[in-house]
Amino acid sequence: MSSLPFLCRLSQRTFSTASRRRLQNKVPENQKIFQEDNGLPVHLKGGVTDALLYRLTMGLTVVGTGYVLYELFNAAMPKKK
Repeated sequence: MSSLPFLCRLSQRTFSTASRRRLQNKVPENQKIFQEDNGLPVHLKGGVTDALLYRLTMGLTVVGTGYVLYELFNAAMPKKK
């Protein structure tokens, strides 16, 4: 029975939600970057990775639209027997 208080303290320490290390707050830095008036749209202000993701998304959209139109055209044509 004497180990019960020890186990209670141990369980509280183990499952604590408090952060042990302090992280630097990067929000003000990001706000400066995204609020800067440099002529770029907001979805490209993040740098090279944003530009690559944008181009990949646009490429997939164009390819997907082309494929859908191709399949619709094939479905509309009668099959030769």
